Amino acid sequence: MKVVIAGAGFGGLKLARLLNNKPGFEVVLLDRFNYHQFQPLFYQVATAGLDASNISFPLRKVFQKSRNVRIRLAELKEVRAAENKVITNEEEIIYDVLVLATGADTNFFGNSALATHAFPMKSTVEALQIRHRLLQLFERAHLEKDEAALQRMMNIVVVGGGPTGVEVSGALAEMKQYVLPKDYPELDFTRMNIFLLEGADKTLAAMREKSSQRSGEYLEKLGVKLMTRTLVKNYDGQDVELNNGEKIPAATVIWAAGIKGNIPNGIDKSLVAKGNRIKTDRYCRVQGSENIYAIGDLAYMETPAYPTGHPQVAPAAMQQAGMLASNLRLMEKKSNPDKYLQFEYRDKGSMATVGRNLAVVDLPKPKWSFGGFFAWMIWMGLHLMLILGVKNRFFVFMNWLYNYITYDQNLRLIFREFYKETDDQKMLKS
Repeated sequence: MKVVIAGAGFGGLKLARLLNNKPGFEVVLLDRFNYHQFQPLFYQVATAGLDASNISFPLRKVFQKSRNVRIRLAELKEVRAAENKVITNEEEIIYDVLVLATGADTNFFGNSALATHAFPMKSTVEALQIRHRLLQLFERAHLEKDEAALQRMMNIVVVGGGPTGVEVSGALAEMKQYVLPKDYPELDFTRMNIFLLEGADKTLAAMREKSSQRSGEYLEKLGVKLMTRTLVKNYDGQDVELNNGEKIPAATVIWAAGIKGNIPNGIDKSLVAKGNRIKTDRYCRVQGSENIYAIGDLAYMETPAYPTGHPQVAPAAMQQAGMLASNLRLMEKKSNPDKYLQFEYRDKGSMATVGRNLAVVDLPKPKWSFGGFFAWMIWMGLHLMLILGVKNRFFVFMNWLYNYITYDQNLRLIFREFYKETDDQKMLKS
């Protein structure tokens, strides 16, 4: 059975590893990058807490001893279901089973101005761009004579009060408190403002009320200006226009307000659900198809427990991959379809960190919500276990230990050949 897996995120990589060296399978793992990215820690790359290599792991190294998994570095362009074939920017690949695990990308909700000027954070490269953007601004800020332009440089706006927005806001606040005043003594960092804008009435809306409330308190304790029930109407690279008519002058906007599924061409538009997700049945099979499956952030599956689809989180993707791997093995053995497993998401809890010794955790059984230092330790331990590679875990742990002891991040590096100015950055200079 030739299985083509498009996407090497949490779901796609998990499925490939479960089928690795299993007799009867030939697996092609297709991805734009030659490495797996640990998305929950992008914000630490963006704020100079971790190096990009610490949270990335080469795909070919994962499958060095594999006899049946092959890597293809390419971008999926089109699915031709009638021909059992996918078209990439490099080649055409025939499949017996196709698994779409292409994940999700930033959703700017059709606002082209936001897409042009705001900084998303859905890849390692984008996280590095944010880091370089921030460092370049502070390097220029101490030369700025115009007060209005200087204040614009000192304002950072984060849009979206989910885990990503909360975590990056907290990390920026800690940089402002512990790191930046020592790096740039010429600047008055009491003027630096970190705004977190959220359309709902609380942060971490998907978590329990107590955790949402705690996260807001932690952010305010760190000095983040939290603005709930606030939507961004527009951003031109200079000023953030809000739905209430107010404007915030800001040279940097980090967009963490929404995601949309990466659906390739060739998928029937009638199968696309809210959030640009593909409708599937309880086996993760794309509706109306016999041999095309979707898992992870891309999959939209309605169940009695989740009538509006499952949460777009790593555990859901990995559990779907586990179920699908079991079913594919049964399928390869020509087992009775009655034995195939149906997907049921097992919620093991949710968590988010806000800053040093500050995190929130929700556990389903027992139904318990807690925060503070203990929650922060659990958050770190779980993330360390999920990172691929012993070396990566070691370096992440050592970086965290160093940062905790010294109150410093030591990766504030600007690689000029990498850094390219956008139009709004050039405008700021002029």
